[in-house]
Amino acid sequence: MRHMVSTLSRAESDAFVDRIETQFDERGFGLWAVEVPGVAPFAGFVGLSVPRFEAHFMPAVEIGWRLDRPYWGHGYATEAARASLADGFGRVGLREIVSFTVPTNLRSIAVMERLGMTRDPRDDFEHPGVPQGHPYRRHILYRIAAP
Repeated sequence: MRHMVSTLSRAESDAFVDRIETQFDERGFGLWAVEVPGVAPFAGFVGLSVPRFEAHFMPAVEIGWRLDRPYWGHGYATEAARASLADGFGRVGLREIVSFTVPTNLRSIAVMERLGMTRDPRDDFEHPGVPQGHPYRRHILYRIAAP
């Protein structure tokens, strides 16, 4: 949660899980729990979601990930994100998937680039869910089109 505005309360976390389950029910895709067999029954999540804010690139489907710190640097986010892209472009039939983060989140940017996503600085934006003046308000946007 290093690059997030704040951590979630228990109630916010529970509501987030409810939204994930609703997205699976309504859209047929969502955020998957990441398990590392023999290592961790739950390392975090990776998958597809629909952002809940307005921006110049919306409507869009986002690929995102959050892994607990002990599971960084092992390729888990990239591996699971590749599976998410394949599912999104294959089974779901999406034509484009986006991802975004703050410019200082170098690990997520590296995952985006390993996935073949590209950035056009003209797409960067002020995240409407982040307060004015907050250092994380500015976001960079990456995109990838269906093969």
